[in-house]
Amino acid sequence: MLEGIFHYEFLQNAFLTGIMIGILAPLLGVFIVVRRLSLIADALSHVTLAGIAASLLIERKFSMMAGLNPIYLGMVFSVGGSLFIEKLRGVYKHYQELAIPIILSSGIGLGVIFISLANGFNTDLFSYLFGSVSAVSRTDLWVILIISIIVMLIIFLLYKELFLLSFDEEHAKASGIAAKSIHFIFIVMVALVIAASMRIVGILLVSSLMTLPVAASIRIAKGFKQTILLSVIFGEISVLGGLFTAYYLDLAPGGTIVMIAVLILVLAIFYRKVTSAIGAGAE
Repeated sequence: MLEGIFHYEFLQNAFLTGIMIGILAPLLGVFIVVRRLSLIADALSHVTLAGIAASLLIERKFSMMAGLNPIYLGMVFSVGGSLFIEKLRGVYKHYQELAIPIILSSGIGLGVIFISLANGFNTDLFSYLFGSVSAVSRTDLWVILIISIIVMLIIFLLYKELFLLSFDEEHAKASGIAAKSIHFIFIVMVALVIAASMRIVGILLVSSLMTLPVAASIRIAKGFKQTILLSVIFGEISVLGGLFTAYYLDLAPGGTIVMIAVLILVLAIFYRKVTSAIGAGAE
């Protein structure tokens, strides 16, 4: 694959896209997990699926729309779903977790309807569901690069606010932080990253890349910043290892990326148990 990267554009696109996604997904995933919103990635990924299916349906029904990149409508649906989640969290103030299954169910329902109207699954839709190395276009690469720059800049500028809101929302509000605006910006970032990641990881598996590296890092990290650093490292190992494995074994990259992330999680849990046992024995 290393030789192919220098000769084939689709491998360059997949490799560079994977590097950016390996940073973005776990980076946002840390804040998602700390805020106990792990399932939000699942909800938005299913809403994104509805957007992708709608785009493919439009392309099939209207020839003038042929060539429309489904990622754009997927992003529109994902961002729309994120805004509805925030709205529902305000409606159900004492049962805010209800917002996520409501949007998740809606996304699945819409996705099934659009898929059935488009006369079922096709090769394009399967590549979005499970990821595809060859499906990543140069346009996708530029879109993800722009999203990466925006997300990294926002996190750099709002790190303190995001940190406080993640651990103590009431204190953050009392400190004068515009919690509602920060929540809005954060959830839109999550929606964009999920939509951008679907080409490599696949819509049905993208939430795993946001949570599994974080779950592994939590077991061995000694602070929040170290958790972020280890999450990104584990994410990169999962993505790049998954891409290489998928390329040589002719597999869908989403599955290989997730299974490597699962392996890292198992090793992290085992490492924590061993070190704890050694520490207890030393005492």
